[in-house]
Amino acid sequence: MSSTMPRASLHTLGCRLSQSETAMLGDSLTRQGYKLVEYGEETDLLVLNTCSVTENAEKDCRYAVRKTLRHSPHAFVAVTGCYAQTGAAQLQTVPGIDLIVGTQFKMNLPDYLPAPAQLRKQPEPELRHSRTIDREDFVLPGTAYSDSTRALLKVQDGCDFMCSFCLIPFARGRERSRVASDVVREARELATHGYRELVLTGVNIGQYSYQGMELVDLLQALEAIPEVVRIRISSIEPTTLPHRLLQHMAASTKVCHYLHLPLQSGDDGILQAMNRRYAVQEYEELVAQALALMPDLGLGTDLMVGFPGEDEPAFTNTMRIAERLPFSYFHVFSYSSRPGTPAARLEPQTPPAVIRERSKTLAELSRTKALAFYQQQIGRTVSVLFEQGERDGFRTGTTANFTRVAVPADRVAAGSIHLVTITGIMDGLAYGHLASPPVAPAHRPLL
Repeated sequence: MSSTMPRASLHTLGCRLSQSETAMLGDSLTRQGYKLVEYGEETDLLVLNTCSVTENAEKDCRYAVRKTLRHSPHAFVAVTGCYAQTGAAQLQTVPGIDLIVGTQFKMNLPDYLPAPAQLRKQPEPELRHSRTIDREDFVLPGTAYSDSTRALLKVQDGCDFMCSFCLIPFARGRERSRVASDVVREARELATHGYRELVLTGVNIGQYSYQGMELVDLLQALEAIPEVVRIRISSIEPTTLPHRLLQHMAASTKVCHYLHLPLQSGDDGILQAMNRRYAVQEYEELVAQALALMPDLGLGTDLMVGFPGEDEPAFTNTMRIAERLPFSYFHVFSYSSRPGTPAARLEPQTPPAVIRERSKTLAELSRTKALAFYQQQIGRTVSVLFEQGERDGFRTGTTANFTRVAVPADRVAAGSIHLVTITGIMDGLAYGHLASPPVAPAHRPLL
């Protein structure tokens, strides 16, 4: 170990929720005296936050451990996250891992580490794991600082929906919500440290419920914080999006006109086999309601390719709705059979070559939809929150409907919000010119 301040590297193999948790673990380690270094740099400690959504979980984990130990052979390796919960037995056989921490104990991982001066490779990994995961409302031990002008704010965990392809209820447990006052506490800390946008994250955030408060009520509490400029709702299940929430989004000056609504399939038979809780027509009606209230809405979705039983007519149905609805983008996922899920027992399984071809087709359509959406933005004057970093002399930022916009870097500062008139698109970006002085300058440097 380094003779000076101990170094810690954190790496996330997962979703935005996991990224938020990793950032909070980094905050805890900083308060314990660690110096955070970038993943891939020499380090004394690696904290690996894993994923179990796909069958590549173990491979990705092994690779990250090997990569770290090549440049830091004495680094203490701690593995947590979804795969640490569902694949603890497999992880115990991976060379180089010293500590495995399951979901129940994840956010207290720093408490299970040896003192920095005593970090040593172990002959076999210590296991902190429980098959049961608390269902109680929870608080979190710190603040999820990141290197972005947008901060991830965890408000919920776990899921009760039991989609037939998904391991998340087993990896993260059943639904539970974060204590509202603790959410507001972290939001205030993030806002006072210069973060201009809060992105609400969770496994199933539409199910947020704490002492009679629902997601709309939590949004109102966050909007009351003067320093909070924007609030963005991350992925939300279609059946958890009430009309009241849509109305509030439309009327709010702080909640972004943006929705990511996972569709997964455009075929009712496949949706039923997935144990999804809606039909295609219900999904379309929800989108129509949202667009009627927010014509400028940015709309994204998830589409799964190759679910067992997805024949050509079923895939054609998915293509048709993907073409018909005004998506600004969609994420395409290849079905991955996960042991222990009902879908793993379904037949017929879709051949890998077919999955690859369908994925390619949908990805091409996504690019076409994104181009059409960006073309619709030309001529509009929009509020843009600019990010850190430059590329080719430009600084990029995002609008409330998640259009990415570029302007000359010397004209704007990271963390500032400007009105920009969009004049064109290039290389997947909109570009334009400043229409006014900053709407909201960055008032403090980000951590």
